[in-house]
Order: sequence, then C-alpha cells, then structure tokens
Amino acid sequence: MRALERLGARRYPSVGGYTPDQARELAAIAYGIGRQVGLLIDRKGRPSLILVGTPKGILIPELDRSRLGAGRLRGLRLLHVHLTDEGLTEEDLTDMLFLRLDSVAALTVNHLAQPVRLHIAHLLPPGAGDAPYDILPPLPFDKVEEDFNALATALEEELAREGGKLAAPGTAPSGREKAVLVSVSSAPRAVQEASLDELAALADTAGLEVAETVVQRVATVNPKFILGKGKLAEIEVAALRCGASLLVFDGELSPSQIRNLTEVTQLRVIDRTQLILDIFAQHAATRSGKLQVEMAQLKYLQPRLVRQDRAMSRLMGGIGGRGPGETKLEVDRRRIRERIGRIKDELKNLRKRRAAARAGRARAGLPVVSLVGYTNAGKSTLLNTLTGSAVLAENRLFATLDPTSRRLRFPCDREIILTDTVGFIRELPKELKEAFRATLEELEAADLLVAVADASHPEVENQATAVAEILREMGLGDIPRIFVLNKWDAVPEDLRGSLKNCFPEAITVSARSREGLGDLTDAILSKVRPGPGVRDSGTLPSSSCAPASPLEAS
Repeated sequence: MRALERLGARRYPSVGGYTPDQARELAAIAYGIGRQVGLLIDRKGRPSLILVGTPKGILIPELDRSRLGAGRLRGLRLLHVHLTDEGLTEEDLTDMLFLRLDSVAALTVNHLAQPVRLHIAHLLPPGAGDAPYDILPPLPFDKVEEDFNALATALEEELAREGGKLAAPGTAPSGREKAVLVSVSSAPRAVQEASLDELAALADTAGLEVAETVVQRVATVNPKFILGKGKLAEIEVAALRCGASLLVFDGELSPSQIRNLTEVTQLRVIDRTQLILDIFAQHAATRSGKLQVEMAQLKYLQPRLVRQDRAMSRLMGGIGGRGPGETKLEVDRRRIRERIGRIKDELKNLRKRRAAARAGRARAGLPVVSLVGYTNAGKSTLLNTLTGSAVLAENRLFATLDPTSRRLRFPCDREIILTDTVGFIRELPKELKEAFRATLEELEAADLLVAVADASHPEVENQATAVAEILREMGLGDIPRIFVLNKWDAVPEDLRGSLKNCFPEAITVSARSREGLGDLTDAILSKVRPGPGVRDSGTLPSSSCAPASPLEAS
C-alpha cells in the first residue's frame, strides 16, 4: 500500500509518458502483487487515480464529467501494466473509446519483473479511419518519444478547426445512437436475414443507426447467453470497431438473459419487444395512445425490474422505524402495480365512450369498414385518398396508433364509416395486444375488414400471412374481408403476374395515384348492407358508385 501511495506523489512527463525509473517501479509493484496496476494521469502529469485490477484486467470507476463536452477529450491518459507480453486488449480500447481518454498505454513485463515494451493507442476524429482509434507500433519501454499532451491537444484542435464534434460514445455524427442488430435462431439464414431487415426498419424508426448486423444460426439457443461466449466476444469487438453502444436482439429476451448479456458485453442490451414499445412511445400523441403505451411499457418492465447495491436494503417500517419494512425493489413493483390499475380504469372508461360511439353508428344504420394490415402498408394514405382527409400518413412504421374514423359518401345514396387502425407486425408483443385492446375493439364492430398489403414489399406474402394469423388470434376470422394490394404502381411489370397468381382474389390499387379505387369501392359496397345514406340532389349517381367529393366526419 505504501508503494502504491508513492505512485501518487510522482509527476509523469508528457514526453515519453514516464521516466525509465518510473516504468521499472510500476513493473515491480505490479509483478510483486500479481495484479495489473494503472494510473489515470492528467495533462499536468499528476495521477488522478491509482487503479489495481486483476491479473488479466483493470476496472476504471465512474469518472468526473466536468470536462467532458462536444469536441473535447477527457483530459486523462491511462498508463497501466500488463503482466504478460500481451498488447492492448479490446477492453483497453473500449475504455478509451467510451470514456474518451486522451490515450491508453500498456507497459508489458517479463518474468524478471522488468518492463519490456509500451503499446499506445489514441482516438481519431470521426471519418479519419476505418476504426475510431489508431494503435501505434509497440516501442521499447525506454525509447518512447511520443508527446501525449501534444497528441491530445492536436486532436482537439483538429475537431475545432473543422467545426466538427467528437461524437458522444456510441453515437453517429448525425447524433443517432449506433446499434448492432443480432439474430440468433434455428431458422434458415434467409429467414433470419429477412427478419433482420424488418428489425433494421424498426431501429431506423426508433432513431437508431444500424452499424452492424450479426446472424447466428444455432441448433439450440443458449438459455443463459443466447449464444456462445466466443460469438459474444466477436459481437463486442464488432461493436467496438463501429463505435456502437447498443445491442438489439431480434426476439424476446428474458430478464436474466438481458442481465447476463449486459454483464458480459458491457453494452446496453434490448430486445425486439422493447424496441417496438419505444417506437410506440415516440409516436403516441393522444391521451388514450399515451395511456396504452405506458401500460404496455409497465407490464414489460415489471418482471424485469432488478436493482442492485442499496436498492435491496430494507426501508424502515413499523412503529418508531422498527420492523423489516420493504425493499426499494418491492416499493417500485408495488407502485407499478398501482399505476397499471389506474391506467386500466382510465382505459375502461375510454372503451365505454368508444362503445357508445359505435352504438350510435349502429342506430344510424351506417356500415363500418375497417382498414387493417401490416404496418406501413399505406392504410392511412388510402383513408386520406378515399375521404379527402388529412390524417398523418408517413413512410415509417407505426405512424398511426389511434383509430381514426371518417364518413364516406357515395353518389348512389350510400354511406359508410371508414376506420383506420394501428398496423400489425410479426410477433406483435403480447403487452401491446392487451394494452391496445381499446383500440382494436374498433375491429370487432366492423361489418367488413379491408386487409391492405404493400404489394411492392419483398415480404408481402409473409406479411399477409402474419396479418391473417393475428386476426384469427383476435377472434376476427369470421368478419367478411377484402384483400387489397396497395402501392401497385411501385411493382415492376415483370412481377405483377406472379403476384396476381399468388393472390387471385386481391384488388390492386394505388392510394397515391388513385388507380383501382373504383374496383375497391364497388367491392366494398357489394359486401356491406345498405345504409340509409344521405341523398345529394346536386350529385348524379355514377354507374361504378365511386366516391364523390368526400365528406369528412370524425
């Protein structure tokens, strides 16, 4: 301990990083205790922290963020001892990258406790190389002439001169967080890659930048780590090289799996369900939508609520503070249960109001036609085109969360209520199915379902199958249905024949160009019972009964 304390009294030069005597002292102490010893040195040459690790690694505690800002480094360099001839490890480079250290240097030691070589690495400005750092060739420990302060200052000046910013750890220059997408399954590789393409679209919608994708086909999934530690190490290296701070797994992980993966990789880990919940949280705009998303998130979080450190200590209870009381974890779980109960009550009232609205439509005798389908199939655009509405319609997943109803009048004295609903997706999280029951109940009152599919999507067959399966699971398989292939104008001519053979009963339309809308409205009117309608003396009936100037009604 006295020898370690003496290290803190030294001053370490910027040029070379140390004196030869200081290198020998460090090597002797580390070899003597059989552990890695490290120093975090500031730009004045003073040790800020003295670190003692294990024989194979060293742990850097949480550092002060006072100097950490855009375009600036931490102002600290790491000098530590490796007990073998091993150079810089991935852990060393990860620490430098995510802590934004000025540099990291590893001093190797031989069996005589003598220093041998110094391995140095430093960060690079964004776009300066394939990796976010540069590893210098190893040097004899007493032949180091690198000026560490000048190196760090030059990097900061380069960033300032170009007006650029050193991206926050794990983020792209655009400010988006970088993520590595991982698929582990026994399914064929082609199926996994198609699922990863959809996960990439979800990640983009959530505001992530996909830096790397990893596909691993296994006979059986490892119940503890999903995959082997060797593959996990490869994923960690891939994340390091591309500067990613997040792993997104294509599938649902258990709470223990997330915890184990986080501990092994030292990266944040989420699954497909959590990613979808995050998208819903970003897009929820109305009170009902926010309530439904919050309940889904709480139900997902409840079994995954795990705290460490003092969170498991008992809070004082009983008279005068006596008694075991509750743990902080138990308090959090109880509050979640109470909040879920309050949200359920509010959603119950919401369902009553929507049920009253549906009853009013039923008394008026207006048929209800609901648009259903995979997310981003063009349902909102189709609603806007048919009714002349201005409902939010964007080329992104889950742009619509709340049901929207519009009245559609035809020249032949017919009226219907056209409803747009939340889009479906494969493996829709069960938390969302329950939370959005108030929204999906709109489908139960429908007289006709118009299943809309994106004809230009390469996975259109699988998406149509997924929608049909979800409708069957919801008990809506008996409601009359029309199948519509939307975005027909985006389908190449040579593929149209095979699509028509695959979906012989489908109606082909283009919501943007209005192609095929006459056939769609004829099919809708042939399937629904006549309503009372509203006669418009200024409108002549058309033979196809296509929609006239649409009449909006919320």
